[in-house]
Amino acid sequence: MSSTFSGLDWLVFGSYFLILAISSYLFAQTKINSSKEYFTSANTMPLIGVAISIVATSQSAATFLGVPEFSYVHDFSFIGFYFSALLAVIFIAKFFVPRFYAINAVTVYELLQNRYGESAKKQAGIMFLLGRIMASGARLYIGALAVSMILFLDIGFIHMFSSILILIVGALAYSYFGGIKAIIYSDIIQALTYVGAGILVFWYLYTSLTNVDILHILQAQHKLRLVDTSLGAKFNLVGLLSGWLLLNIAAFGLDQDMTQRVLSCKNRDDAAKSLVLSILITIPIVLLFLAIGALLYVHYQTTQITQNFHGESITIFMYYILNEMPSGLRGLVTVGAIAAALSSTNSVLGAMASVAVEDIYKPYKRTKSPKTDEAHFLKASRLAVLLFALVLVVMATLSYFWQKESQLPLISFALGVMSFAYTGLLGVFFSAIFTKRGTPTLVPYSLAGGFLTILALQPYIFGIHIGFAWQMLIGTGAAFGIMQLQKPISNKIFT
Repeated sequence: MSSTFSGLDWLVFGSYFLILAISSYLFAQTKINSSKEYFTSANTMPLIGVAISIVATSQSAATFLGVPEFSYVHDFSFIGFYFSALLAVIFIAKFFVPRFYAINAVTVYELLQNRYGESAKKQAGIMFLLGRIMASGARLYIGALAVSMILFLDIGFIHMFSSILILIVGALAYSYFGGIKAIIYSDIIQALTYVGAGILVFWYLYTSLTNVDILHILQAQHKLRLVDTSLGAKFNLVGLLSGWLLLNIAAFGLDQDMTQRVLSCKNRDDAAKSLVLSILITIPIVLLFLAIGALLYVHYQTTQITQNFHGESITIFMYYILNEMPSGLRGLVTVGAIAAALSSTNSVLGAMASVAVEDIYKPYKRTKSPKTDEAHFLKASRLAVLLFALVLVVMATLSYFWQKESQLPLISFALGVMSFAYTGLLGVFFSAIFTKRGTPTLVPYSLAGGFLTILALQPYIFGIHIGFAWQMLIGTGAAFGIMQLQKPISNKIFT
């Protein structure tokens, strides 16, 4: 079967971008008067819209292509990660969300200002920005890699850079003009696109496997296992209830990329419900893509294949797209991958801009010029979105050259760097919410201590091989322990 784009594929591709252009224009018509409104939509967003936006933000091109790979190689036990996430968002809804809404927060790091002062908010914000630039730049690179493979059939620099620009311009179309409201509504479009693509791929694969006892083959190879109790498994029960749970608490509760839309809800009850609903929606979506991987296993069970493209290792789903996807469906899967990449890119632009402006620039500017009006900060917010778009393009481009020229695992590090940052944030936030200990002086040491602990536990540093769940436990414990070294001299609450 031809691996080139057909006329039908281009029609699907063009129609998708026409929808993006029209919707971005419509979403940009909303009048915005302040940076707070730009970043939180003045707390007017509907619960269901926020929930779907969280679903879209938590997915990426790496997820779109990587989830089928897990079930192809292993089984369905990856779904346990999202049951762990369900426990995490229930915890966040009870302990974090009420506190965010009590202070009318624009970013989650404002919570630390009330306990440890202005400097703590800035330091947590900087930790988020540094981690997000590397992590989201690497995710943009991976999304562009998928787009370039499918669209241009190579991963040369010009086509890769073009793919990076396609994704970043698509993200800017929503985030620059319309702020969080446009991002949330665009996320709904992206979610419907990539889920629709997944449903059609599943249907095509299932109907193509005629005269094959699919369930018998999968059961015989233990591919349908949902729970893995063995300690050596990546998503075993112990890990899901410990380290992976901590990761999900940080990702859904302390990462501005995810929580920005939670802070746009009408009230704290809607915010809490949107978090729980987002996971309940995500679980069947993840099961859909795990099922695609299982069907690909049945499809290729007697076929010797090489999951490689121009020297780049690729997932089984990407292999299928490149070699066997029929005309029309190939175009739809391409826009599905783009939609997954866009939904994670446009949200991070708004999230990074909100932290840079609200937590760092605005306090500084207010100190220097107390009468600075909101029009100035709204302009600064849009400029910040443009700045971070440029920064992500640079990071994605650096990732391309590093991947080509070096054996050092920069891409793996960049993708996991937010996890490194999470341990410090968890330690500081847990101390602020659940204890009376900790001082402003200890905050930067705690943030750095969590990060460096996880870094030291990586095999490429000291040759230590330890499961990620244990890394999260140890790193968070170290960061939290640092915060407990001192007790405040007084019970002063900072403002």
